[in-house]
Order: sequence, then C-alpha cells, then structure tokens
Amino acid sequence: MPDLKVELRQDRPIPLDTAFTCAPGEILALVGPSGSGKSTILRAIAGLNRPAQGRVSVGDDVWFDTTAGVSVPPYRRAAGFVFQSYALFPHMTAEANIAAALDHLPAAERRARAHELLAMVHLDGLEARRPAELSGGQQQRVAVARALARDPKVLLLDEPFSAVDRATRKRLYREIAELRRSLDMPVILVTHDLDEAVMLGDRIAVLHRGRVLQTGTPEEITNRPVSPEVARLVDLRNVFEGTVAGHDETAGHSEIDWAGRRLVAAYRAFDVGAAVSWVVPDGFVVLHRRDRPSRGEHENPVSGVVAGLLVIGQTAHVTMNIDGSEDLPLQFSVPAHVARRNGLSEEAAISVSLLAEGIHLMPSGDPAG
Repeated sequence: MPDLKVELRQDRPIPLDTAFTCAPGEILALVGPSGSGKSTILRAIAGLNRPAQGRVSVGDDVWFDTTAGVSVPPYRRAAGFVFQSYALFPHMTAEANIAAALDHLPAAERRARAHELLAMVHLDGLEARRPAELSGGQQQRVAVARALARDPKVLLLDEPFSAVDRATRKRLYREIAELRRSLDMPVILVTHDLDEAVMLGDRIAVLHRGRVLQTGTPEEITNRPVSPEVARLVDLRNVFEGTVAGHDETAGHSEIDWAGRRLVAAYRAFDVGAAVSWVVPDGFVVLHRRDRPSRGEHENPVSGVVAGLLVIGQTAHVTMNIDGSEDLPLQFSVPAHVARRNGLSEEAAISVSLLAEGIHLMPSGDPAG
C-alpha cells in the first residue's frame, strides 16, 4: 500500500497551509484547538471539501491537484471515513449498513463479507440490530466496519471516540490498536484529546490556524516541542524565559540563567548570551522527600510554596510558586499517596529538582502566549 501525501492551501473560510505524509500501517494523529482545520483537512482528503489549492495523492493515484485540474469525486476515492456522529442509517440493521458499502461486490457475496467485517470489530451475533439497539461503542464499531467495507487505501477517523463514555473509550482504544496491526494502509486520526493522540498515534501533527507547527513522535511532541506555541498547544504549562550561559558538549549539557539561578539543561546549540524559552514537562519535576533526602536533589534544586493542590483520584496536581512568587508558578503531579506522605498542603514549603534531561530549550517566545 502506498503513502498518502497531502498539500493544502487556502485563505478562507478556514485558513489552510499544510503538508504531510502518512505511511501504510501508520496512524498520524492531527491535534489542535477548535477551528485549527483538523476536520477540514480530513474532509478535503475524502473529497467532501475542495480547498483553493493543493494536491492529495495515494501513490500514483492523484485524487486532487489544482495545478493539473484534477478533482476526483468522493465516491471514486478509495477512502474509508468514520464520522464523529457515525452517520449510520437508522432504519437499517448493522449488517445492512455494512452491505450498503459493498455494492462493488456481487450481491451473493455481500452478506458473508458483512459478517466477516462485523467479526473483525467484535460484533458477531449483532448483525440484526439497528443503531438504536446498539450502544455508542457498538455503533462506532459498525461505522469502522462500514468504512473498511470498500477495501480503502486510506482510513479517516474524525473524532471517532467523542460520543462514548470514558470506560467505553478505553476499550475502543485497545480495539483500534489491535485492528491497526491488520490494516496495511495510512490512517489519519483527528482528535482534540492529546492523551488519545499519544496513545494511538505513531506520529502527531500539531495544527494551529491551518498550519502544521510540528510533526513528530508522541515523545518528541510532548518532551521536545519546537516552540513555546507548540508547548502550550500540547498543554505543557511550565514554559519560561532564560539566557544561555554556556555549553558542555561532551556531557551533552547546556546551562541557562533563569530567575537568579543557573540551571543545567539538555544540550541545544544556541549562542551563549542568547535569550531562549525553555520547558520542563511534568514528568521531569521530582518532589524532594522531607524524610529522606537523596543525591538527586542536587540536580537543579528549586524551592517554593504550594499555591494549589488538587487531588483527582490517585493523582495530586500541584502548583508551586517558586520562591513564593506568583510570577513563577511551576506545575507538576505526584501520586496522591506521595502527597500525603510528604504532608503537602497549601502554603507548605517544598522543594523539587528539575531534571536536566527534561529541560528543553527553544527559540525565545512570549511566555504569556
């Protein structure tokens, strides 16, 4: 199965200026705020929207090319589309919904193929049920089976889990992860949920106002954003400004001056004296234990006061004002039992270490966003 290649540009109604590829067997997750163009891109690939300029191709098959005057209609594009609302025919059974997409097969073969697809999505025995008789998760699986019915070259998923509860969503994540192993085709997933994108995506493309700001693996996107703008879009809240003080390339470290202290960070080749933004993801902030100090506490130690403490389930979310200053809030989380053991409460004095490997330097930008 060949790569999907997409280039789209327009000024209105929703601005687009984006280009990306997706390989067979790969899930590329498009994430970004509402209005960033995620669903518009998906609909353009399927032929439901026609951008002002661009090109969409799957290998040698060109579906859209404004330069060459090509615009293949949606029904002739080998794209399976799962809509946010599932768009099932309410008067048809699960089997009939799938059979409706099998008109390329002889009539005698459609029922057997519909049963195969229902079995693939774990809905054996529910062939005769109509959508109203199925749960949200079951409807979603019928929609996936119908999208696969035409043996598409590309699978497009538009917020496919948004209409189901959290427990059902987790089950569907596992099923999609298992299903994708047997799908040798590019898969584009549109989602507003970064956790969902990290869990399912091989790569993530971060969009804002129709532009792809960064494409990379989940680890690259969440730990090494290319700019403060991307950091904020993927909910990395510990974004600060500093100045490069020096480098130790042998050790793989850079040093920055920040808020009257010197920090060691992962090496980035910025000029000494350059103003930079930097970010430290939640997972690289380590709370110092009050009852048993450790050697690791010597790595970029920072002290402050607990300004906010929110316990949700088994996780405590902490806001710490560094040196007691409201202008320097640092946010991190710890297991709830760790918060209790260390006596965390509002106004409590605490200290943390900012692990050097997790401090990522970026070109300077406005931290307030």
